[in-house]
Amino acid sequence: MAVYKRSYRAYSGRLTPEWSRFYILTRYALGNLFRSKFLTAAFVMCFFGPLVCMVGIYLNHNASVLALLHTRADQIINVNGKFFLGFLGMQGGLAFFLTAFIGPNTIAPDLANGALPLYFCRSFSRAEYVLGKLCALFYLLSLITWVPGLILFGIESNLSGVAWMWENRSLASGIFLGSVIWILMISLIAMALSAWVKWRIAAGAMVLGVMFFLSGFGAAVNGVLRSNIGHYMTPGSLITRVCADLFGVETPIEISVWSAWVGLLVMCGLCVLLLSRKVRAFEVVR
Repeated sequence: MAVYKRSYRAYSGRLTPEWSRFYILTRYALGNLFRSKFLTAAFVMCFFGPLVCMVGIYLNHNASVLALLHTRADQIINVNGKFFLGFLGMQGGLAFFLTAFIGPNTIAPDLANGALPLYFCRSFSRAEYVLGKLCALFYLLSLITWVPGLILFGIESNLSGVAWMWENRSLASGIFLGSVIWILMISLIAMALSAWVKWRIAAGAMVLGVMFFLSGFGAAVNGVLRSNIGHYMTPGSLITRVCADLFGVETPIEISVWSAWVGLLVMCGLCVLLLSRKVRAFEVVR
């Protein structure tokens, strides 16, 4: 607009609260995720498993079906810690592969196109930028992990009664905590690799490669040294040990629960450190 017209007026509308400004990044990131038909179809397919579990729980309490099969309740599906551990294992695997395709789209395009200075010249800090991108992944992966898990817990509680819900209340907290730590870990890994590998396709391949490489390397270390040290290098083993403790299920992974929590937190901390080194308004090139 020409300056001599003097028709420019400052924005006088309602301002977004400072504490929630990072959600602007989350909203636009979520909008960009579903532009791909493949990712949309893959996201919808992730609800097939929870739907099958819901049908199984219903049939497990249907008197007509039980009489027809000459079985009693809990013989079709025994809804206990093993059930929810297997459910989270299935949904967590789907969440990981979904993150491998979605995660590289979070930071890599901004770094490749030099867009970070445009973000940070506004009222966004580096922490708010990372939090906004992280929340987009967290919301999306929550819809296929702990949200359907708690819905299954609620359905079983409704069919089995309040007594069952009170006796198994620890399962609900296990569903939530196990899902949250898994989502945070895989999201931070994907974002860190997205920041350091600016090519989106290569970053996605590295997310898959790092997880499978760590699993293979950890198994090799255990086999050569005949110890359990390799489990601390394997994210899948750490989260399995933590979730098994939350659900009260035995697991062949012979490491302590507190050390598994420390291993997961260390991995998340390393990813945050890598993000802090790359997510800056400027980059010094030597």
